[in-house]
Amino acid sequence: MRWLLTIGVALTVAHTVSLAQSSKSWNYPPTKKAFVFDLLHGVRIVDPYRWLEDGNSKETQAWVEQQNKFTQSVLARVPGRAKIRERLGAFLEIGALGTPRPRKGRYFYTKREGTQNQPTLYVRDGLKGKDRVLIDINALAKDGTVALDWWFPSRDGKLLAYGLSRDGSEISTLYIRNVDTGKDLPDKIERTRACSLAWLPDQSGFYYTRYPAAGSVPKGEEKYHRHVYLHMIGRDPKDEPKVFGKGRNPEDWPTIALSPDGKWLAVTMHQGWAKSEVYIANVSTSRAGPGDGVFHPLAEKTPALFDVIPRNDGFYIHTNLGAPRYRLYRLDAKIPAKDWTNRANWKEIVPEQKDKLEAVAAIGDHLIAEYMHDATGRLQILDRAGKRLETVKLPALGSIAGLSGEADGDELFYSFQSFAVAPSIYHIDLKTRKQHLWGRVKTEVKAGDYIVEQVKYKSKDGTVVPMFLTYKKGLKKDGMNPTLLYGYGGFNISLTPTFATTRFPFLEKGGVLAVANLRGGGEYGEDWHRAGMLDKKQNTFDDFIAAAEWLIANKVTRKEKLAIQGGSNGGLLMGAVTTQRPDLFRCVVCQVPLLDMTRYHKFLIARLWIPEYGNADKKKDFKWIYAYSPYQKVYGGTAYPAMLITTAASDSRVDPLHARKMAARMQAATSGTGPILLRQETRAGHGAGKPRGLILDEQTDIWTFVFSQLGMQ
Repeated sequence: MRWLLTIGVALTVAHTVSLAQSSKSWNYPPTKKAFVFDLLHGVRIVDPYRWLEDGNSKETQAWVEQQNKFTQSVLARVPGRAKIRERLGAFLEIGALGTPRPRKGRYFYTKREGTQNQPTLYVRDGLKGKDRVLIDINALAKDGTVALDWWFPSRDGKLLAYGLSRDGSEISTLYIRNVDTGKDLPDKIERTRACSLAWLPDQSGFYYTRYPAAGSVPKGEEKYHRHVYLHMIGRDPKDEPKVFGKGRNPEDWPTIALSPDGKWLAVTMHQGWAKSEVYIANVSTSRAGPGDGVFHPLAEKTPALFDVIPRNDGFYIHTNLGAPRYRLYRLDAKIPAKDWTNRANWKEIVPEQKDKLEAVAAIGDHLIAEYMHDATGRLQILDRAGKRLETVKLPALGSIAGLSGEADGDELFYSFQSFAVAPSIYHIDLKTRKQHLWGRVKTEVKAGDYIVEQVKYKSKDGTVVPMFLTYKKGLKKDGMNPTLLYGYGGFNISLTPTFATTRFPFLEKGGVLAVANLRGGGEYGEDWHRAGMLDKKQNTFDDFIAAAEWLIANKVTRKEKLAIQGGSNGGLLMGAVTTQRPDLFRCVVCQVPLLDMTRYHKFLIARLWIPEYGNADKKKDFKWIYAYSPYQKVYGGTAYPAMLITTAASDSRVDPLHARKMAARMQAATSGTGPILLRQETRAGHGAGKPRGLILDEQTDIWTFVFSQLGMQ
C-alpha cells in the first residue's frame, strides 16, 4: 500500500493547460442517476448511483469500459508520457529480494529480477551454496497474473507448503512441493487465503487455517468463518478435523504457532486491530505423554493485543496490555492451564520503554527485539531472560523487516531499507554476534544524492506529528517544488522509510516526497492507533491536512504544486481530506478506496473492519461515520481538485463499487478545472501479487496524471 522539472515557462503553461479546463468541457461519459433513498437513524440519505454497486451487471461493466477509455484518452494527450513509462520501466527492473528462511542448512527466499512479472522462490543448500529455482511463478502465466501468496518450509527443509492465486484475488489454493525433486505432492486444498500454517515436527502434516467449503455456511458468509484444521499428508481435506473455531464469532481471524517439540499449539484470535484472544492446547502425540487437545485460555475478554511464541518449556507473550508501547512476558509451561490467565503467573522480562517494542523473535538461546523510534527501526539481541546483549548497528535510519531464524538455530536474518537505500539482507551469527551483508537489491540509486529528513508539526488539536521528507540534494525550499504527500493512518500500520522504485522518476526530476505518520497508525503504540479510529477517526484527517499546511507554510511547496496520494484506508483518507479541504491540493491519487462509509460493511470482507471504523447501522457509530463519509460529502458546484481514482475488478478486500460511485458523483458535482478520472483494472486485485506489467501500466497512468497536474516535464 506504499510508493520532469519544467524546461521553460511556455512549456509549463502548455503542459498544465492540457489537463486543466472547464469542468463542463470534459465531456465525461454519460452516467444515469437512479435515486435511492435511505433513512438511517432519522437522517435521509440520497444515493443516485446505487446501481453502480453491482459490478456484475452489463450496464455497470459498459459504464466502466467507457470510463476507462475516457481516462486513457485524457492521459494519452500528456506530453512526455512515453518518457515517464520508459523511466518507470527502468526503475522497476531494480527488482526485489526477500529475507531467507533457514531450515536445517537450507535457505529459502524470493527474488525478482529485471522484467520478471513475479518473484521466483529459490532454495540454497548451505549459507554459501548455489541457488536453485524451487518455484518459478512466471512460468505459470505469461502475463504474470498468477501470484505466490505465501509459503512455509517444513522444519527439515524437505517439504514446502505454498499458496497460489490468480488475477489478484488472493483466494489461495494450497500445494505441497517436494524440495528435493521439485515436484508437487497430490495434496491440494482450496480457500486458504492468507494462510497461517505450522508444520508438525515429523513433517507428516501441519495445522493451518482456511475458509469453509462451499455450501457449508449460509450464503454471504463464505468470506468469514476462518478456522484451524489439521492436514495429514495424503489425506482428503474433506475428511480432516476442524481443530479450532467452531462456535466462534465468524469475524474472528485465527493465526497459529506450534512449539518446536509439537506439544503446544497456540491459536491467536484477532478481533479487529485492537484486540485479540489466545488459546493454547497440548496436542502432543508422544506415547510418553500424549496431550488432550483441549484449548485453554491464556488471554481472553481483555481489550488488548497479544502475540504468543510457544516454546517447549513456556510461552513468550508480546502484548500492549497495560503498556501501549508493548512489553514482553514469559509464562512457564509448568503452571497449570487453569492458572494461565492469572497475570501473577506472568513474568515480565522486557518492560515497556519509550520506544515501541514492535516485534519479538525467539531464536535458539536468544530473543531478538525490534523497536520503533520515531517511525524508524532499532534492533537488539537479548538473552532468554530478556537481558540486552547487544544493539545491532544499522546502516542508516530506516526500516527493519522479516526477522527470520530457527527455533533451535543460532543465526538471524533481517531486511533493512530506507527511502534512498535499496533493500539489503543481513545475516548475524548469534554465537559470535558478527554481522555481514547477505544480499542486496542492485540499483544505480545513490543514497548520497538524496536528503532524508524528519520534521515534526502540530495538528489541529496541538498533537505533534512526525513526517519524513525525501528530495534531491541542492533543492531549494522556495515554495515552488512539486510535492507528493502520502498518508495512511489506520489499522495500527506504521509508515516507516521504504525504498519504492516507482517514486524515483518523480524524485530525480526535483519532486519532494512527504510521508506523514498520522494517528491511527502504529508508530507510537496503541494510544496512537486508538487516537485515529472509531469516533476519533477525524484526527487522522486533521493530521494530514495539517501536514499539507506545514509544507506550504514552510515553503516546501504551494497548493498549486501539491499532490496527495493514499490507498485502501489511505484511499478513505484521500476522499475525506478532498471533501473537507478541496482548496488545499492541486490533485489527488485515490487508490482502492473505501468511500461510502455508511454501507462499506455490507460488502466482501469489510465486516472485519467494524472494530476500526464502526457500523453505521448502529446509531452511536452512525453519528461519527456520517460526519466524514466522503461519498455523502460531495456537494455540487464545489471546485474539487483533479482526481484519479483507481480500483480493480478482482479486489477481494475493498469492493470497487466505492471508486465507481465516487467517480460518478464527483464528475457530476465538481466545478473545478481538473478532470475526475476513474481507472478500473480488469485482472488485478487490491495490490498484493500484482505483476510488474500491470504495475508499470498503472504507475505510468498515476505519474502521467501527477506530472501533468504539477506542471512537470
